[in-house]
Amino acid sequence: MRYYISDLAQYVGQKVELKGWAYQTRSSGKVKFLELRDGTGIVPCIFFRGECADEALTTFEQLTQETSVKVVGTVRKHPKHEGVFEIGAETLEIIGQSPDYPITPKDHGTDFLMENRHLWLRSKRQHAILRVRAEIIGAIRDFFDGRGFTLTDAPIFTPSACEGTSNLFETQFFDEKMYLSQSGQLYMEATAAALGKVYCFGPTFRAEKSKTRRHLIEFWMVEPEVAFNDMYDNMELAEQFVEYIVQRTIKNRATELKALERDISKLEPIKGAFPRLHYREAAEMVKKENPDFIIGDDFGAPDETIISSKFEKPVFVHHYPAAVKAFYMKEDPKEPGYAMGCDLLATEGYGEMIGGGQREDNLEILERKIREHNLRDEDFKWYNDLRRYGSFPHSGFGLGLERTVAWICGLPHIRETIPFPRLYGRSYP
Repeated sequence: MRYYISDLAQYVGQKVELKGWAYQTRSSGKVKFLELRDGTGIVPCIFFRGECADEALTTFEQLTQETSVKVVGTVRKHPKHEGVFEIGAETLEIIGQSPDYPITPKDHGTDFLMENRHLWLRSKRQHAILRVRAEIIGAIRDFFDGRGFTLTDAPIFTPSACEGTSNLFETQFFDEKMYLSQSGQLYMEATAAALGKVYCFGPTFRAEKSKTRRHLIEFWMVEPEVAFNDMYDNMELAEQFVEYIVQRTIKNRATELKALERDISKLEPIKGAFPRLHYREAAEMVKKENPDFIIGDDFGAPDETIISSKFEKPVFVHHYPAAVKAFYMKEDPKEPGYAMGCDLLATEGYGEMIGGGQREDNLEILERKIREHNLRDEDFKWYNDLRRYGSFPHSGFGLGLERTVAWICGLPHIRETIPFPRLYGRSYP
C-alpha cells in the first residue's frame, strides 16, 4: 500500500512507509530531523538514537537537499501544533542522490531561477501557486459543466487570423501556411450554433514582443459562447463566473494563499454586482489623471489601473469605440460608432481579465468589416456561413488563466503562474 503525507491523519499510531525528497535536514544532539516532501505535503521525520536503526543515522549523514529517500516510521500527532503530524522514524533508505543541488536556501536572482525553472518548481512558493492554478482550472470546468455548457475545444492550427495578423505565429502545415491559434472564439461561434452553450479551454499563442509583467507568449484561455445572449447577458455570465472562481479558491486554497501571504480581504468582496462603466465615463476618469490620454483610444495598462483603483470589485467597461475593437464586434444600433463589447478589469491594478461582447450577426455588415480590416474574404467563408444559414444574436468572452492566477495569488509577475512560461526572449527550459 502506498502512503502519502496528505493522508497521515488517518494513520496516527500506525507504521507507514513514505517516499519523497529531503527538503531540509538538521541535527541537535542525539536527535536528527528530516523535512520530507512527497508532492502532497511536507512532514518532519524525527530520528532518535536508540529508537531508530543505527544504519538510519549513518544514512542520514549522507543526505543532501533533494535526495530522494524512503522512510519507515510511526505517525504521531505533533506535540505542539493541532492538526500537524510527524513521523517517528525507524529506517531510512536513499533512492537517488542529489549532489550540489543548485537552488540552495539562499536568495537567487530571477534569471537564475528561470534558467532552473524545472527545479524551482520544487519550492514551497511554487507548490502553492500551482495548486491554486489547479483549483482555478477545476473551478472553470465545474462552473460551465454545471450550467449546461458543452466543452467543444477549438483547433490550434488555424488558416486565418482572429484579431489581426501582426501577433500570429506562422507555421507550415504541409504545403500550406497556417497559424497557431490566438483565440478559439470563431470556432466557438460555430459550435454555439449547434449546441447553444459551449466553451473551449486550451493553449493560445500571441507573437507579441512584449516583456511586461502581464504578458506570456503561450497561455491558456477559456472562451464561452452563448447563442441568443446579448452584451448584457454576457456581462452577467462573466460576473457570476468570476465570483465563483474567486470565492471557491479562497475557500478551498486558504492554506496556499496564506503561504503566498495573499491578503484575502482584497478578494472577499468579489461578490454580487460589479460596477459597469460606459467607455465615455471610463475615458473621462482616465483623462483627469492622465491628461495625455486621447478619448477614443484604447486603454493601456496604466489607464486600466486608474479605472480599477476606484473600485473594490472588478469593473466592466463597455461600449468601446468600434474603431479599436475587432472586426467581429457588433456596433450598437442605438449608439453608432460604439461596439457592444465589454472588458472586465481586475482589482489592484491587475488589468483586463476578460474581454468579450456581442458578435456581429448581420452578414452584409460582417462582410464589409472583413474587407475594411484588410482580411481575405475566402478565409472567412465558413465564418460568414454562420450568418448565412440561420443567423442569431450571440455573445461570449475570453478569460486568461494565467492573469487570473496572478491576480488571485497576488503575484507581481505572470511568469510564476504556469509551470514552464514562454516569454519574449525566453524559451528554456
